Order: sequence, then C-alpha cells, then structure tokens
Amino acid sequence: MLVKNPVNDRQSLRGYLEFLEQEFPAELLRIKVPVKREFDMTTTVFELEKAGRDPTLIFENVEGFDMPVVTNIAANRRVLAGLLGVEPDALPAAFRERVQKYIPCERVDDAPWNDVVMEGDDVDLTKLPIPLQFGVDAAPYITAGQLVARDPISGVDTTGFHRLMLKGKNRLGVSLHSRRRMYEFHRRAEQMGKSLPVAITLGIHPLHYMGSMVYAYPPNVRKFEIIGGLFGEPYRVAPCGVEGLEVPAGAEIIIEGEILAGVHEPEGPFGEFTGYASYRSTQNVFVAHRVRMRQDAMYHSVVSGMAKDHILTTCITREGEILNALKRNLPNVKAVHVPHSTCGAFMAIISMNKIAEGEPQMAVMAALGTELYTKYVIVVDEDVNIFDMNDVMWAIATRVRAEKDVFMIPGSKGAILDPSSDPETFTLTKMGIDATRPTGRDFAERLTISEESKARAQAILKAAGVSL
Repeated sequence: MLVKNPVNDRQSLRGYLEFLEQEFPAELLRIKVPVKREFDMTTTVFELEKAGRDPTLIFENVEGFDMPVVTNIAANRRVLAGLLGVEPDALPAAFRERVQKYIPCERVDDAPWNDVVMEGDDVDLTKLPIPLQFGVDAAPYITAGQLVARDPISGVDTTGFHRLMLKGKNRLGVSLHSRRRMYEFHRRAEQMGKSLPVAITLGIHPLHYMGSMVYAYPPNVRKFEIIGGLFGEPYRVAPCGVEGLEVPAGAEIIIEGEILAGVHEPEGPFGEFTGYASYRSTQNVFVAHRVRMRQDAMYHSVVSGMAKDHILTTCITREGEILNALKRNLPNVKAVHVPHSTCGAFMAIISMNKIAEGEPQMAVMAALGTELYTKYVIVVDEDVNIFDMNDVMWAIATRVRAEKDVFMIPGSKGAILDPSSDPETFTLTKMGIDATRPTGRDFAERLTISEESKARAQAILKAAGVSL
C-alpha cells in the first residue's frame, strides 16, 4: 500500500513524547541546564534510578551541539504497559499476544527525515551529540541505532539494535555478537564477495524498540510487521537511499551505508548490559555514505550498562517469548518474570499451578531451550509474587530440597557477552530450581493477611498521620 501523507506522529518518538505529556506527565523530564556529552547524561539517569524514578529525559542543552538528546524512553514498565493499554503485571502477556499478530506495512512515498540530506564529504557523524557513557568505553557510542538490512538470499528485511562505536566522520565500529539475523545476512553477503547494504535508524517509538527485540518468528515475516502488531495498525515505512530498503517513516535520523565485507577493526571495550566492560566483539566496520534527518531532529540515545533503558525491554520481550513457548505444552503456567537485577537476561522466574510432579522440570527445559541468554530458571507456585524477589527467595528457602529440586545442565551454549561463559566456546552450566510445593501430600500452610485487614491497617496508619 502506498500513501502520500507519511506523517503519523502516533508511531514516532514525537508521538511518544506527546503521549507522555498527556497520560504520564510526571514521567517526562526536560533538562534545560547545560550538560556535557561525557558521562553527564548517563550519570543523571542512574541517579534517578537510585531514587526510584525512571522518567524519559530530554537534554535540551548539550554543550557543543545544537541538537537535543532524548533518552530513557524504555525504562518505565508502567509507561510501557500504558502504551499497550494494560496494567504492568499484564504487560508480558499482552506483548506475547500482539507480537504474534503480524500486520503488513504501509509504504509511504516520503518522510520528514528527507528535510536535510548530507552525502559524500558532507557526512560528519562527529557533529551528532553521541554520548560517552562510561570511562571504560573506547569512544562515544551510538546506542539507539537500529540497523535495517535485507537477507541477500530471501530478500526479507530485519531491524535491531547493535552497538556502534564512533571511529571517524563516516566510520563506525559495529558488533554483530547476537549471532542472529543481521550476523547471518552479513555472512551471506560476504560469501558472495559483497558488503551488506545497511541503514541505521535513530529516533524511534518505544513500541518499535520492543518489537525489534523479538527473535522467534517465521523467516518470511518482517520485523516491521511484528512492530505493526504492537501498534495494532500497519507500521509506516518509507524508501531510503539504500536500494531496496525501507525504514520507519517516523524516524528522526537515517544513516545510510554498508557493513564492509572482509574488514575487521578493533571495536570496544563497551559498558554492556551485564554491568561489566565487554571486550568481546565481531569487530565489523560500517561506512556511512549519506545522512538524512528532520529539520529539527532530536538525537535518541539508549543509556548503556545495567540501566533500565538498556535492558527493561529485553526483560519484557524475554518474558513474552518464554511465556509463549511454555503455554504450548504447559497451559497451567501463569506468568514469567525476568528481573532487571539479573541483567534483564540471565534469570527467569516462572509461576505455575503445578498439577503433577515433573512439570517444573519441563518448564525449566522449555525456558532454557527458548532463550539462549537465560541460565537460571526458578519455578514457583502461583501464590508467590514473581515480581517480588523477597517472595521468590522465601519460596526457595522454604520449599526447595536441593538434592532433588536443583538440577544442572553442563556444557550449554550461553551468551557471548556473559563474562562467566567460556571465552572460547561461550558455554557454561545452566541451572533449574523447582521451588514449588510437593504434590500428593500435605504441606505447611502459608500465613496470609486478608485484603480487609490490610485496608483496616492502612486506615489506622492514615489516621495516625503515616503516609504509605
């Protein structure tokens, strides 16, 4: 479908900011005081996290640059749930349901990022306010760059995040360490003796952010069709200057170029989601040929390290993916939680109504088989709040007999960025914990407090001048 008017702010970063102003005004923070691109923006986000706050931030005055920086757009579970019209605890299930409803894209003939076009010697990525986030980082990094490319064999495109190290005016280091579609596309192009044509998208809506993290889907489906499922309508894309490629019409900035064949250069270290500096990289190189942007473009950055902006979306997408896999054979599974505190990847907690022994073990194996990054899986009864680690640890402390309820799977493939994995093979031992009550015999009764009693206690405290 071709549409003349490409503007649909609902699907853009700007549309998201308008949504915040209307629905969650306390979660939008404009910083007007001057900030440096070195460390200030990252540190501000971490200080807010320590204080229990996760607002989207707009840094309006970055010293030495004319462009504002928007960050922390995907750090608030309540806001992300609001975008899908559900409560926070229903977010994984809503995500799981919608990413399976593929909606064909709507192609438009123009986009606002065609306002300004620079190519050849005019391309200068150093003029973008790219933050330096941690002292260990080898250089400033584009962290919100969504790479878009097509499979050289099938022609189906994909999009996803990859870290991009600033190396010069038109040169970026890139790591394809996820070893998934983009890595395979580049490998196939390289086998043909060709570089991989790529466009980098900057400035996207959080629902695009979320949808781009999905990895388990049929090979003939476009990521943009998955993102459309989250929006509940066709996602609008427009042709860019890279032949055959379409990119989001609502984006702020498009960088067009290619990932070179047969060229590898040092890339990293970089402050990764693990909370450690990562020196592991595929050491690929992207060369920019052209930059397109809105006249009043905003620069979008994702706070790296263990910031929620970096890993909360991976928590939610992994929750949805694991829940989807479990529901196929274990309909009595209730919910899945991947805690932010476990790097948004390495632990999954499963709530289930166990009706037979062995079901928790089935759930563990299905979860580990679904999610490469996950290495610890805990299964609990549905009376345990999986979003409260105190409750989960209580279940482990009182319901686990280690000799029968803890089991190991050695030699499992792990994440390349997991510092505990073998540096040569990236394998490690994974673990499952059955923290459910045994079936077929009486078990100690859990102490509970009724909702009526809680309400009375809250009223007593309020009368005493205590605010909760």
